[in-house]
Amino acid sequence: MHRLRTKPSFPIIALALVAAIAAAWAIAASPAGGQDAGVLQNRIDRLGGREQRLSGAAARLGRLERATGRAVAILERRVAAVRQDLSEAEAVLAQTLTRRQAAQRRTLRLRKRLKQSRAQLSELLRARYASAPPDVVTVVLSADGFAQLLETVEFLKRIQLQNERILGTVRSARTEAIAQRRVLATLARQRRAATEVVRRRHAALATIAAGLQARRAALARARAARLAALSSSASKRRRAQRELSKLLAERSRDINQVGPGGPWAIPWPIVQCESGGQNLPPNSAGASGYYQFLPSTWKGVGGSTPQAYQASKAEQDRLARKLWNGGRGAGNWVCAGLVGID
Repeated sequence: MHRLRTKPSFPIIALALVAAIAAAWAIAASPAGGQDAGVLQNRIDRLGGREQRLSGAAARLGRLERATGRAVAILERRVAAVRQDLSEAEAVLAQTLTRRQAAQRRTLRLRKRLKQSRAQLSELLRARYASAPPDVVTVVLSADGFAQLLETVEFLKRIQLQNERILGTVRSARTEAIAQRRVLATLARQRRAATEVVRRRHAALATIAAGLQARRAALARARAARLAALSSSASKRRRAQRELSKLLAERSRDINQVGPGGPWAIPWPIVQCESGGQNLPPNSAGASGYYQFLPSTWKGVGGSTPQAYQASKAEQDRLARKLWNGGRGAGNWVCAGLVGID
């Protein structure tokens, strides 16, 4: 008698097979899973450090933006002040030109008057040369009577007075013409001086305005970079970090820049803001020169002239360096805030 063999059911086989595969997978994948976790942790650490750096960049951009904003405000005030000084200088120049034009017209009138007086004098001299003046005996003998004698004498007196008036007019016209030439020469010198003042203030305004434009551009870039650093996009934040590095490098270069007309005794951005690198005459507050010394300050540091702009650049450099004192005297210049010194 044969014994029948029974086959195991399919669900049991499937379960066994799945269990075997799972066990094999667990055994094979156990070390690799540990390795992936370490890589992931390192990546998380790197990303965390990068996020901290990006957050720090955003904070630094905020500080840079505020500092640049203060610099823009300083330059805007300085531009407004120089524009006011320029308007006053242009008004003085206009007045000087008006006075000079009036003096030129008066000079022409005096020259015409002198010419006419000289012509009259020449005619008088020719008449005297052509006919000799009558003497008293001739007048008396030629008179038909006492009445005619008196009339003739009176006529001669009138002629003499007229001659004296002509001579006086010539002398007066000549004296006035000479004096007017002196006035005209003085006004010409004043016009040249006023023109030079306007030119210097124009040049200073252009330089200060250029600095203001550069600061405004830097402010816009810092603001855009800060907003990018606060963005959720990692690529934008990385670009913001690179922009921060560029802005800081540019700021460092600006502070250490020599500037045209240098070398300067104090940082160029301060000179650019104060005078635009021009030897300016006194403004409404009395400050003058390349470094905008007030008369009291200039005298206090030993200036050899009444006002700074009257001294040589070498002397102004020396005394500005003395006043700056390695940055400890920065408070003497309002524009020192441009380089982060208040």
